[in-house]
Amino acid sequence: MDKRAIYDGLADLQQQLQRDLKEVTILKEAVSKLVAENATLEMENQHLRSHLLEVQKGLESGTSKQELSKARMNLEKLYEEGFHVCNVLYGTRRENEEECAFCLEVIYGDRNK
Repeated sequence: MDKRAIYDGLADLQQQLQRDLKEVTILKEAVSKLVAENATLEMENQHLRSHLLEVQKGLESGTSKQELSKARMNLEKLYEEGFHVCNVLYGTRRENEEECAFCLEVIYGDRNK
């Protein structure tokens, strides 16, 4: 084999290896970027799951906050038995079981706060 042919063959091989090395470097950078993005998304996902649990717990405790206190439950019972519990007509009978906006405000007024 000719020395010139050997030299040209080695030069071609070197160029091919350099192209392959450049391609591997580009792929490595892309994989590194994807791994970093995946780690970021996993952390964000975990944060969102934690936040979702907090919101769900808040909603569950929020429903218990909307339940009536024992005193208001007693007023509700009196109201259902036909008596006014408002400060305007307290203790008087409700005629024909009609509703009283003042009594309802006393019993349920703070539930939305």
